[in-house]
Amino acid sequence: MAQELKRVRYALVGTGNRGTTMWGRELLAGWSEFVELVGICDLNLMRAERARSMIGSSAPLYEDFALMLEELKPALVIVCTPDDTHDDIIIRALESGADVISEKPMTTTPGKIERIREAEARTGRRVDVSFNYRFSPTAARIKELIEEGAIGDVTSVDFHWYLDNRHGADYFRRWHAYGAHSGSLFVHKATHHFDLLNWYLDSDPVEVKGFGQLVHYGRNGPFRGVRCKTCPHKGECDYYLDLAADPFLDALYEDPSALDGYHRDACVYREDIDIPDTMTAAIRYRSGVQVSYSLNTYMPIEGHHIAFNGHRGRIELRQYEKQPWTEPPADEIVLMKSFGGGVERIWVPHEAGGHYGGDNRMRDMIFKPGSNDRLRQRAGSRAGAMSVLCGLAALESSRTGGSATLPTLL
Repeated sequence: MAQELKRVRYALVGTGNRGTTMWGRELLAGWSEFVELVGICDLNLMRAERARSMIGSSAPLYEDFALMLEELKPALVIVCTPDDTHDDIIIRALESGADVISEKPMTTTPGKIERIREAEARTGRRVDVSFNYRFSPTAARIKELIEEGAIGDVTSVDFHWYLDNRHGADYFRRWHAYGAHSGSLFVHKATHHFDLLNWYLDSDPVEVKGFGQLVHYGRNGPFRGVRCKTCPHKGECDYYLDLAADPFLDALYEDPSALDGYHRDACVYREDIDIPDTMTAAIRYRSGVQVSYSLNTYMPIEGHHIAFNGHRGRIELRQYEKQPWTEPPADEIVLMKSFGGGVERIWVPHEAGGHYGGDNRMRDMIFKPGSNDRLRQRAGSRAGAMSVLCGLAALESSRTGGSATLPTLL
């Protein structure tokens, strides 16, 4: 008779959208054979209670993280709180004997990176960072092509990311709009993109020249209010968000805002927003590869364009995530060979789940025993650190006007 698999006892910290869905409801729905949710922690207990109901769990609720660790002793802690709070939570979890999965970015400053890395080494526990884009089928196929030498050694990369005027605007409604909490979108959002580059190229960024400006949201708006629900301009604002029309967001944020004052529909034009909405960077890698990168947050399309240039050819992808026309349910990678080698069009079908199957593949890799990580997709604290440091270097450069080198913490 086969021995029953011992499930990992995990605690969830932070019950916003990502914690409630990706690491709550979805994780238990698809991986309950491997995991058991034993505790839920949030400073807002009304939000935690509503999240627990959505997840379909009976796990106890905690406001005090240290007390939860002491009473439950989870083997794993999943961190889904605002970015600037990750370090203290990760370190406490590691010191309690738990492993950690941190939502990206791992943290927001070099000092916090150093504290996390030191605690991980000291405790012997493990930190995983949720870089799910590595696991998308299309990203995996591109990685294979590069490692196979399909275009010879890569010499430069063109990488441009587009957030549409729904997704992009959402960052400016929330706590992400303040650099003290998110490190700016050069960190919070671009951590995904810089990590993809680091992983694709198997090298570290060493120097960044960045530009960033707030040109669309914040003080650039034609009018402003405190939040959409009470705004006198809701009838004329392109960015009006009717929270009540989304039962999920309304339940998680509207009534719970009475406890913590956090409104999910804050005005995208409020004058104290202090992060750029339009960003570019030139990045030099230790391997010599040069990268041209951009991030825009108010486009009519969502997705990205990436191209790898090599001595023997070029790999190109234009991935649409949302757009005002119908696209086939697959991504087209175009492999162009130099010197008469011709063109190959490689179609990669989308898979079920978030990020075209990347979310599911990542959860399989982390939780299913015996998973083969042949492409080195599972990301630890070093990967988390390098992507954050690249974003911080880009932000520093954009503010000083010079180029910035990455701190030599690692």
